Amino acid sequence: MNTTIEVTGPREERFDEILTDEALAFVTALHAKFSGLRHDRLADRMQRRFDLGNGRDLRFLPETEHIRSDDTWRVAGAGPGLEDRRVEITGPTDRKMAINALNSGANVWLADQEDATSPTWGNVIGGQLSLFDFLRGQLEYTNPEGKSYSVTAEQTPTIVFRPRGWHLVEKHLRYVDAAGTGMAASGSLVDFGLYFFHNAKKLIEQGRGPYFYLPKLESHLEARLWNDVFSFSEEYIGIPQGTIRATVLIETIPAAFEMDEILYELRDHCAGLNAGRWDYIFSIIKNYRGRGQWFVMPDRKQITMTVPFMRAYTELLVSTCHKRGAFAIGGMSAFIPNRRDPEVTARALEQVAADKRREATDGFDGTWVAHPDLIPTARAEFDAVLGDKPNQVDRLRPDVHVTRDQLLDIRSIGGTVTDAGLRDNVSIAIRYIESWLRGVGAAAIDNLMEDAATAEISRSQIWQWIHQSTVTEEGTVISTEVVEGIIERLDLQRHDGDRFDDAIDIFREVALREEYPTFLTISAYTRYLVEEPASARAA
Repeated sequence: MNTTIEVTGPREERFDEILTDEALAFVTALHAKFSGLRHDRLADRMQRRFDLGNGRDLRFLPETEHIRSDDTWRVAGAGPGLEDRRVEITGPTDRKMAINALNSGANVWLADQEDATSPTWGNVIGGQLSLFDFLRGQLEYTNPEGKSYSVTAEQTPTIVFRPRGWHLVEKHLRYVDAAGTGMAASGSLVDFGLYFFHNAKKLIEQGRGPYFYLPKLESHLEARLWNDVFSFSEEYIGIPQGTIRATVLIETIPAAFEMDEILYELRDHCAGLNAGRWDYIFSIIKNYRGRGQWFVMPDRKQITMTVPFMRAYTELLVSTCHKRGAFAIGGMSAFIPNRRDPEVTARALEQVAADKRREATDGFDGTWVAHPDLIPTARAEFDAVLGDKPNQVDRLRPDVHVTRDQLLDIRSIGGTVTDAGLRDNVSIAIRYIESWLRGVGAAAIDNLMEDAATAEISRSQIWQWIHQSTVTEEGTVISTEVVEGIIERLDLQRHDGDRFDDAIDIFREVALREEYPTFLTISAYTRYLVEEPASARAA
């Protein structure tokens, strides 16, 4: 029996332009070759979490010491259009947000099909259509009120596309293997495959290339898998080996111990690493949540980029990148402006300026922002350090020597857990989940930009505080009953069509139950975002 990809989701208007027979054949080929290895890597993750839970700490791998100590190898580096990455704007790929990003004046647009996108079927294929249309000069949008949007910038950002992580599936596509076994397709291979197949040659014609951000990696073996996917894909469509460029988000604590190895595995396709700060904090909480009071973090707002373990992480990232000729890209400050509140905007700009000043001074080559109004502020801080240089990859940091203990030094944060911090976590998590259920994956909440990563921190802290019997500064012993009381008192500003009841159910499942789900989005996706098969709708 031949392998195949079956479309089980509804075929909405224009979906057939993305879900062509040829594109699906390519996605099928990716699954036939790599789905087994993907499952092996996910099994590795499960074993690692089990080992950590049983007291085995992470370490720099002795078996790959020869890679770390070899000073001769370098990565491929920037592709065309990636030489200057000083300001990158992040955001989802729906038509309006895509147009705003492309008109923003940023150097790079991280076109995000992952944490900033709620993976509804409409968003998954609609995002592909946004990118497909832009690269063919036909991206436009008219909102329900009749306001029209189009791409008007003379110079648009270089697109770096972020597919979903290895752990996520696409249940509107069903992969049937050679034995006739059907399973949900890989979200990673679907997102990458559809974008690459339709657009790689078009991007090359336009003087840029197929570039990707790789999320949630936990090991160099996962990086090797991506590298093999890239090499196979380049050969499949007939473009030169090494055309693809990838930037890896170091946003899990296991990956922080394998930065050199990740760069090495991807060296023929690698442009750099990114300090994905919010998922990184989430990853530490997740992996060390049961390891006692030493790993209990204070209120989320107290976990800044200047605490010792975050300084160790970013300094190691910059020094590792520049030693290998790779870009080091900074993370996203959560503060956003409010055009209706000048005081909020002033505070946001002050916070963002300080954050980007620190990154540029530390040696980062660029940074992320989540709102177009933050671009001038971020650019000014990097201009002050870079001047006319496109980057500072040549700035080496031989003075940096980060140890395992420094990366895991959670205890030195200090700080406190407060009643207000607990309430904020409950409120933010529920309001974000509600937004995600309505198909909005990046939400402005209390003048901060929240996405799946920040919501994960909030719900994971609550789970950990409950299971470690954490006592707030005010003397509250955090328990399931205390959190339930907070839920009852929340002012959720309900409205017609809201999803708060469902959001609260999900929140209870991922924050209050005895068992800890590894990602809040996995079961929520299956329960609420998967549409019925097209055949069922027709019947």
